[in-house]
Amino acid sequence: MAGSKQDPLLLHPPTPTAPNGGRAGRRRFIAFLAAAAALLASYHVLLAPPPAASRYHALFLTLGSNSTASAHLRALTLRPHVAGSEANAAAAEPFPLVQETYPGDPYAEAAAEVVPTYFAYSGSGSVAAEVVYANYGHNEDYAYLAARGLNVTGMVALMRYGDLHCEDMVRNARAAGAAAAIVYTDAKDFGGSKGGRKKAFPDGRWLPPTGVQVGSVYYGNGDPTTPLWPSCAPGDDCERLTKEELDGSEAMPGIPALPVSARDGETILKAMGGDVAPAKWQGGEGAPVYRLGPGPAVLNFTYIGNDTLATIENVFAVIEGKEEPDRYVIIGNHRDAWTFGAVDPNSGTAAMLEIGSTEWAEENMDLLGSRAIAYLNVDISIFGPGGLMPRATPQLDELIKEASKMVPNPDEPSQTLYDSMMPHHPPITRVAGAGTDFAAFVQHIGVPSLDMSYGLFEEYPVYHSLYDDYVWVERFGDPLFHRHVAVASVWGLIALKLADDEIIPFNYVSYASELEEYAKDAVDNCKECPVSFSPLHKSIRQLENAATKIHQEKKIYASSDQDDWGTKALPGIVSAMDKAKKSNTTESWRFLQHEIYRVARAVSKASAVLDGRLT
Repeated sequence: MAGSKQDPLLLHPPTPTAPNGGRAGRRRFIAFLAAAAALLASYHVLLAPPPAASRYHALFLTLGSNSTASAHLRALTLRPHVAGSEANAAAAEPFPLVQETYPGDPYAEAAAEVVPTYFAYSGSGSVAAEVVYANYGHNEDYAYLAARGLNVTGMVALMRYGDLHCEDMVRNARAAGAAAAIVYTDAKDFGGSKGGRKKAFPDGRWLPPTGVQVGSVYYGNGDPTTPLWPSCAPGDDCERLTKEELDGSEAMPGIPALPVSARDGETILKAMGGDVAPAKWQGGEGAPVYRLGPGPAVLNFTYIGNDTLATIENVFAVIEGKEEPDRYVIIGNHRDAWTFGAVDPNSGTAAMLEIGSTEWAEENMDLLGSRAIAYLNVDISIFGPGGLMPRATPQLDELIKEASKMVPNPDEPSQTLYDSMMPHHPPITRVAGAGTDFAAFVQHIGVPSLDMSYGLFEEYPVYHSLYDDYVWVERFGDPLFHRHVAVASVWGLIALKLADDEIIPFNYVSYASELEEYAKDAVDNCKECPVSFSPLHKSIRQLENAATKIHQEKKIYASSDQDDWGTKALPGIVSAMDKAKKSNTTESWRFLQHEIYRVARAVSKASAVLDGRLT
């Protein structure tokens, strides 16, 4: 946050600070496209090249406008709009596709509305303890400290952003015994400096020394009081966890945690003693020497969270198809933001408006599981330069490639978006884990899903900070707003093809080979284990022979139990393997064998569907 909005943490003697915490959750901003496609009882693989774009596809590509994308983004980001706030509700009201006039840029005045720097769902409490530096907060970092004889129990763990999301960092700190957690944005990874190559905002794209990255430390998604079932408006009668049940949940952090700026993180590090941290744990040019601690400085702070139930408004639009209107192609984006949200999420909202919620997905799980064809998400449409960056479940890979060939590259007009993404290795990655905005569709329901953006995350150092505003996007993220239009174009084309092609354009030819790679990795990590992987290999060969369509993505992809935002292939097998290796009991190895058989049965069922056999 800006310097005027954040007071630095003070070291001993104690001077407690008490920023107010609130609830912030990720919610869906969803538009339906009822699929006008023929979903056949038999499943087909699109082997031949698709026909040339139809006349209406070509017409669609003429609709996007960089000027209207810019106007949408300016209107969406005039005020901070945290989920549940009046400002976020107001942002849902004026959504005509054309707005003739917009007020000026009021960011200086609106900054007073930004909530104090905090982690949503942080534990409340007061802490006065010595500090231990734990690098990026990996379990391996705490293992290194333990090997050096540094006991984190009862200490304040100081960590820096860079590798893990904040909920994983706080969770790992708690598991190591820390009494509290402080997370700072290291200038090495996010920051700029005066006179340096990496200029700080507003002169450059980099985060100023006073910038703070906020977020949620709840280890899950949706409303924490209604885990995995639908929430309801405050005052309505629905099942909720009590505060005591919620506080005792493993999904809650359980310890006070606070994000701070690079300036405040450096102040703490300068006051620390102990051994010098390893070279890879050090800061960038001009940073002080990082030491491990503990102490001698004592950090004092108090955090009192304001636990409040609030209503979050979702917006739905339905375009009913002529054929099979009970099948859905769903496009979505979340509207709420931690501050102004010009990149995350409203660059995606602006792109969606060029085309035309987790709780909602939980409420409609049965319907979506049987009728949804795909969920197409764009949380962040632009980071900056770097080309198209799609993430998807495998059956959408070929469709993404074909659609991207029809849209010009906004940075190289002689090329296409397809050309911009192919240099990446791989050009299409897999969808991420439970911390993502569309986890309910991928992991709870098993709907084929994608998410995409333009550019590299490294080009977006103002993530979840006060400086994620329209000015940053206009100067650095997408000055001409052509990248917004390009993402909107490929997004819409994918939706149109899913809705209108007579045969759903899913391609599972590569799915079996990808499963085989996952199985090979599992075997390589368990060569001496007293279990057999032959059932899994046999089922994959059956799937390969059937040239496949598989329905149970939720058994193949899930979040890692070490990284709430990452993805782990064959999660049940890998998690059981990790536990069996640690405990080395007969029961744990039997459970691993059970998981191998369970996944093998799922793959065999997919093969049976392809072969026309009963499952």
